Amino acid sequence: MSDESGNFWLWHVELSDRETFLIGRIIAQWGALEYEVFHQTLRTFDAHEDRAISFPRTMNNLQFTGVLEEWKERVVDRADGECGKVLHQQYDEIVALYDYRNALIHGMWEWSSAELHKITTVRVRKNEVIRTHFSADDLEDCFHRVASINFNIRFPGGREAYAEALSKAGGHMSRQFLASVSGSPVASDWLPNDGHVGDKPKE
Repeated sequence: MSDESGNFWLWHVELSDRETFLIGRIIAQWGALEYEVFHQTLRTFDAHEDRAISFPRTMNNLQFTGVLEEWKERVVDRADGECGKVLHQQYDEIVALYDYRNALIHGMWEWSSAELHKITTVRVRKNEVIRTHFSADDLEDCFHRVASINFNIRFPGGREAYAEALSKAGGHMSRQFLASVSGSPVASDWLPNDGHVGDKPKE
């Protein structure tokens, strides 16, 4: 809907700044997770110059659960020792969080005056109405869990593996640092280091 000047009215979903910030963080982390799982699985297929690779239908990436099962079979189950144990733990965490992710992505937001600290998503699956409740602290916990999964599936060997990868790559400069030293306008998009909207307020 727009007024006579052509300006559109905007719908307000009644999420707090902290809730909105954390939902954005979760979605960004989950997108990175799905990409890494797909990419690791893709690398397990051998390429031959004389013929095209025959991929299973799950690798069309129409549904993440299909790719996830391919990843478990082709990457997780073939990993040895401590790295294998870490990857199995990450697979279990992804499965545990998947429905939570779907609630965030596919639900309609609601809130109640009786419990202002909670927000609710409502969605329909197979003729069943599903309501999932969140607090901002729940969202922060989810963000940390997904971000941890992202680190661990890339470096199941832990900090030592991460340090080794950085050494081989010749170091790393973050996007924030490069924006700061290059004078890019995007540098002002980062919040000050002494306080983030997504962090729980200090007591």
